[in-house]
Amino acid sequence: MPTTSPLSNTDGRPVSDRPDDTTASVAGVGFALAAYGAWALAPLYFTAVGHVPSVEVLAHRIVWSLALLLAVTLVGRKARRALFVLLKSPRDLAGLVVTSALLAVIWLTYVWAVANGRIVESSLGYYINPLFNVLLGFVFLRERFRVIQILAIALAALGVAWLTISMQELPWIALLLPFCFGMYGLLRKVMHVVDPMAGLTVEVMIMFVPAAVYLGVLTGRGTAVFINESQSTDILLIAAGPVTALPLVWFINGAKRLRLSTLGLLQYIAPTGQFLLGVLLYHEAFTRHHAIAFICIWTALAIYSFDSIRAMRRRRSAGVESGPAAGIQPILD
Repeated sequence: MPTTSPLSNTDGRPVSDRPDDTTASVAGVGFALAAYGAWALAPLYFTAVGHVPSVEVLAHRIVWSLALLLAVTLVGRKARRALFVLLKSPRDLAGLVVTSALLAVIWLTYVWAVANGRIVESSLGYYINPLFNVLLGFVFLRERFRVIQILAIALAALGVAWLTISMQELPWIALLLPFCFGMYGLLRKVMHVVDPMAGLTVEVMIMFVPAAVYLGVLTGRGTAVFINESQSTDILLIAAGPVTALPLVWFINGAKRLRLSTLGLLQYIAPTGQFLLGVLLYHEAFTRHHAIAFICIWTALAIYSFDSIRAMRRRRSAGVESGPAAGIQPILD
């Protein structure tokens, strides 16, 4: 991916472009495929809970995923130590309050999008995300554009503009998701949180209190879907925990072991899978106008990926440790 903004394991810590060894690389591919594959199939789960109000689904994602994240974090000595350090740092906690709010917006937006037949539009947002990260690096971190990156961003902007004008509607989901993703990654970068798993766990801990209170209020009023509808729905809502947390755990483990170029190409599995599910399985609208917009953005991503891989190869041939790269981050949906 591009060299203009740091690749992070959800925390802004650069990931080496060179794997430690072949075994680590194979394991990294396995973890990455598991993560991006799970995100590609995410619409199947969120369609199954589409009858549950989106905010209630969000609350269950937070509550049940915290249990799993705490278990994973507390098992690892390094992550456990980093967690306790974070909890004692008012400055880091203040920053994580902001990133947790962005995470909640991302999760809620995606749940709502799937429930309301906007899977194709959300996949467009995930395709745009890497290019939006490059733009944020330029605006906030004073990073320089390469000419080919400007071309890629312009093509993506053209695709979004075409879709907006032709459909006479702003594709707000496709814009809100990459904006929140980008700001989340930017804030995590400048915060320099040491351990990605600890940082994610604290974010979910911050969201847990309002989520638990909300579910408690719904239960007290007798309006909660959980417990009051069916056993199958209860199981599905409890499954929101592993559905949310496990892909993030897999991504973090994969990112530690893989080259940037490998991870950068694998990241497109998720939006491609979601796009295909939206069009082929759920029969969402995909008109000529959609096709033109997507072709613009796919072409932009092809240009962007080619340029990024070429830049990384130049650095490797020069014996330079792989620099930062934008756009590779957990899908977080």
